[in-house]
Amino acid sequence: MITLNINGVDRQVDAEADMPLLWAIRDVIGLTGTKFGCGLAQCGACTVHMDGQPIRSCQTLLGDVGTAKITTIEGVQGKVAETVQAVWAELDVPQCGYCQSGQIMSAVALLNDNKTPGDTDIDAAMSGNLCRCATYARIRSAIHEAARRLEA
Repeated sequence: MITLNINGVDRQVDAEADMPLLWAIRDVIGLTGTKFGCGLAQCGACTVHMDGQPIRSCQTLLGDVGTAKITTIEGVQGKVAETVQAVWAELDVPQCGYCQSGQIMSAVALLNDNKTPGDTDIDAAMSGNLCRCATYARIRSAIHEAARRLEA
């Protein structure tokens, strides 16, 4: 039995230490907002926050989580998260939407660390988050708009 702190709640997970965090989140706990994309930590669909930093949950093993606090798309909160989610909807960022929970988690982490990111900062923070619908220009615009709103 492994204890995980997911979205502020300690949860007992009956799983082996070598199970990827993604499968514990989705299949054991039942939070399906975090998506499986490639399984190789290269697409970003499985992005969650571990102690506030974006990680790829498909390659993070339960045994490596320890006492870290995990936040999924279902649990991300606060002014930055609310602003990012509102702007995402207002600017119609998603097309198919499959990658968007990972995109949002990376954008929230970026804006938590950098209140006024430039294009280079955005590109660096969002690299590894792939969108097969190619909404990259809308994602960048949304991050800029969220930063503007957060500054106001």
